[in-house]
Amino acid sequence: MTSPRQIELLAPAKNADIAIEAIRHGADAVYIGPPANGARAAAANSLQEIERAVDFAHLFNARVYATVNTIIYESELKAVEKMIRSLYNIGVDALIVQDLGVLRMDIPPIALHASTQCDTRTPAKAKFLEAAGFSQIVPARELSLEETAAICNAVSVPIEVFVHGALCVSYSGDCYASYATTGRSANRGECAQLCRLPYTLSDRHGNILIADKHILSLKDLNRSAMLADLLKAGVSSFKIEGRLKDADYVKNVVAAYRRALDAIISANPEEYTRSSSGTSICSFTPALEKSFNRGFTTYFSNGPAAGMASFNSPKWVGEKIATVKRATPSFIDLDTRAAIANGDGLGYFDSRGKFCGFRVNRAEASRIFPAKPVSIKPGTEVYRNSDKAWADTLAGQTATRTIDISMTLRATADAIVLDITDEDSNSLTLSATCPLENAKAPQADRHRDILSKTGDTIYRVKTIDNRIADKFIPASILTRLRRDALAALDSRRRAAHRFIYRTDTNPDLSAALLSDTFSYHENIANSLARSLYTDAGAKKTEPALECSSKEVADGTTVMTTRYCIRRECNRCLRTPEGAKWAGPLFIKSGNYSFKLDFDCNNCRMSLKYCKTQV
Repeated sequence: MTSPRQIELLAPAKNADIAIEAIRHGADAVYIGPPANGARAAAANSLQEIERAVDFAHLFNARVYATVNTIIYESELKAVEKMIRSLYNIGVDALIVQDLGVLRMDIPPIALHASTQCDTRTPAKAKFLEAAGFSQIVPARELSLEETAAICNAVSVPIEVFVHGALCVSYSGDCYASYATTGRSANRGECAQLCRLPYTLSDRHGNILIADKHILSLKDLNRSAMLADLLKAGVSSFKIEGRLKDADYVKNVVAAYRRALDAIISANPEEYTRSSSGTSICSFTPALEKSFNRGFTTYFSNGPAAGMASFNSPKWVGEKIATVKRATPSFIDLDTRAAIANGDGLGYFDSRGKFCGFRVNRAEASRIFPAKPVSIKPGTEVYRNSDKAWADTLAGQTATRTIDISMTLRATADAIVLDITDEDSNSLTLSATCPLENAKAPQADRHRDILSKTGDTIYRVKTIDNRIADKFIPASILTRLRRDALAALDSRRRAAHRFIYRTDTNPDLSAALLSDTFSYHENIANSLARSLYTDAGAKKTEPALECSSKEVADGTTVMTTRYCIRRECNRCLRTPEGAKWAGPLFIKSGNYSFKLDFDCNNCRMSLKYCKTQV
């Protein structure tokens, strides 16, 4: 009989405080940026902050992953080695890595996870990464359920997939648009997010097909209704995007996915089990639609489909809650579908399709008084993207996470003894010298009241086996015994934390090598990464685009996407409608221009860099 598969809910953390909130609200693991070389340069943290997150996480057998997921320049190798040793020493459970040079570094046996930046689209690539020594793999977000299942079946290590949050329009790790145009590399955590800009699409004759729309800006991923299918496909880790998001976002989204996963795990205990310990209780009902999103999509989970992009705005429009009935310079009357509060943030699309926002200074039932004059017409739909009541709900402490413990209170010849066992079978015994006197009244309730006061610790007393309920024990002695026992249990739980260590690189890595020639798309940025490929049999390895001494050439492919603007707009070249757009097509935003190429055999779109304006 096989053991249930351990299932992980993995949450983002901009800092240690958010990491702790994520764990309180039910995360089994968090990923956080280290001092350098994280793919979100704006979300770096000191070693001391990460250690604080580790200390809290390990109380619950939860894990902390550090995102060392940029390409690493030759001059940085020694510094990154030193940082990784420090991360290992403070108890970080694993590194999420893009640069394969890390596999050749002189570092401790910390577990290595292959980032989605490794651009894993096929079972063959996953097999190569497993053979190289990765103990968890994050495939491309563009994969369907069937493609994900194929990867899960091809390897023996856990597969981690994104289930919620922002989407990159390009295959991750294969986007150079930001570097080519601004010098800021997505592979270095400095993406300029060109995909969120408004573009004008034109055909080969210069005719404008779409003007000033966010045609590369995708909606946000939401696979909350697909968790059971992903579990059946073999996924073990469910990842929420958002290392730049605030605590309210993380609290709400983690709580929502925790609830959904727990329902499936509870219904299938023989198949799945949680990978961390404790019980999270939230003071609010999670609602995904109330946190930042650009509209939701399941992306390619069920194959290609239109409706993935958010053309009108790259920002959070919010929930549609009202329609304008009457507008004056000082107030607006609404036909509302939800209560509006003072301080709410509302918005609408004007006649040009531009999203305009304003704050509510005062709300009186269906009449609102904006904080500034608003030009809005009757019949206009109104959205709320800042909900004051919801923000108040999420303020302060909104969840507790506790570990169940059982106590036995007994006596020896000259002492009282407290035995404690937690839900993970960690146990300890403490004693205190105390003269035992027969009590004049029953003491069981009094003993229970004192021992159950666990205060601001993480423990919740489930049972007490009191074998000296007839004895009087001073409250001060029972209190000290309980306090010392719980502090000792903290240390015991941290010491008992289960680490998963790095696996060795397969000596016959050449058998898993996908090719003997590797272009700049493989992002080889240092000698260690290059040696891994060449020792496995590669004959040619181009340097990463960021490491080339040449300027990015006109016509260079700087983005490869499974998303297709033709399919999104019902102009697929496989249909008669495709002829209505005469290729080649071009997109332009300010000084940035790209030519679009369409690989219909593989259903891919690529962007070619145009150095000169089109």
